[in-house]
Amino acid sequence: MGTSRRSRSRARRILAAALLVSLSAALPGQVASGRVNTPNQPRPNVIVIVTDDQEYRTLSAMPTVSSRLVGQGIRFSNFYVVNPTCCPSRASILTGNYAHTTGVYSNTTGFQQFNDSSTVATALDAAGYDTALVGKYLNGYSGTYVPPGWDHWVGKTSGGGVYFNYHLSIDGHLHHYGSKPRDYVTDVLSREAVSFVRGATDPFLLYFAPNAPHTPAISAPRYKGRFAHLHRFRPPSYDERDVSDKPKWIQRRPLLTKRKEHVIDTFRRKQYRSLLPVDDGVKSLLDVLEASGRLDDTMIVFTSDNGFLWGQHRLEGKAVPYEESIRVPFVIRYGALGTDPRTVSQLALNIDIAPTLAELAGVVSYDAEGRSLVPLLARSPPSSWRTDFLVEHRRHQTMPAYCELHTTSRVFVLYADGEKEFYNLDRDPYERENIAPHVDTSPYRHRLSELCNPPPPGMPRP
Repeated sequence: MGTSRRSRSRARRILAAALLVSLSAALPGQVASGRVNTPNQPRPNVIVIVTDDQEYRTLSAMPTVSSRLVGQGIRFSNFYVVNPTCCPSRASILTGNYAHTTGVYSNTTGFQQFNDSSTVATALDAAGYDTALVGKYLNGYSGTYVPPGWDHWVGKTSGGGVYFNYHLSIDGHLHHYGSKPRDYVTDVLSREAVSFVRGATDPFLLYFAPNAPHTPAISAPRYKGRFAHLHRFRPPSYDERDVSDKPKWIQRRPLLTKRKEHVIDTFRRKQYRSLLPVDDGVKSLLDVLEASGRLDDTMIVFTSDNGFLWGQHRLEGKAVPYEESIRVPFVIRYGALGTDPRTVSQLALNIDIAPTLAELAGVVSYDAEGRSLVPLLARSPPSSWRTDFLVEHRRHQTMPAYCELHTTSRVFVLYADGEKEFYNLDRDPYERENIAPHVDTSPYRHRLSELCNPPPPGMPRP
């Protein structure tokens, strides 16, 4: 903390340059919030893979991701989204900003509200990158519109089927796909992604966003029957019996019936199964990079737009402030950093992705609320890093709007109706005991007042 701004800025330039010239070990050091410009340095190709509704512990179901990304890359064990709903999260990934800045708080109007004039795509495209989006863009996208910054566009439109009988907008022209095995959407998108990489001019950015494992989580016919014997998922918070300490919106939820348990278990197996074609797509991308000699020059980022609950706290789905909803998988593989597997435990967020890519691309002064993860890619990461962050969400069904302060080990949630939750993750990682009535939460409320500004729609400022 005592390091001067000048020395921190110099350390950041050294570190970024070290990555950009493909050194296997980046330099340690304190870093500042400035941006660098290294136009004469080689810049990495980038592939960002964003799945849909993937629970953060499911990477083991994906053999290629497990062996060639996690097994040869950097896994972030505490990676979170700042709004656990599809469209707001994707807007944050594309910009590096919170929903209170992008204006995208919901799925229903997200595409119409999103300002696409300033994104990581426009920044990297202006910096000379060959850019492509293949897959899901934002909820509500339809028609033939191609947003600025994308040189090649394969956007899945809203409406129609999720995995079969759907439309793709390919460079401004609609194409219909039917119900035959060759029309399975993940496979079609994977072929489009591989085609782009094969013909792309370096440096390139590929944003690859398959629908899986989003409901209805249909897998390719070739994987019929896989995970039929997947073990039952029954963590301590599953179908939580005593919710008297929880907010009223949880207390009003009934215990899970046997039928509901069966529905959740069945859907969980389907989600696992639907991830296998995504894994095949990752393998195809890695293989084409390796065949063209570009694998070590390409940074591959794997993550999801939000997590998912399978019965914890009597809930199924996302949007809620609990760990399973806001925590997502995040892995980076980049040959310049070496291929020995490592784990980063510092708090990292989906709003950090865009500024990270901008810095590695040599973009000057990329404006974002997130911060570049470049310092954490060093083998000796900085001792000083963020210790807390904000999660925000508007009203969802029966759940009031909320703002959440999440630290390295504490969770404080304040709802629009004034109810509170507080958890000590060190002692209670499954968030079973709300101790808000028994501790002094005023320091957390004060910090939340600083971060939750402006608050989500329908919520007063803390």
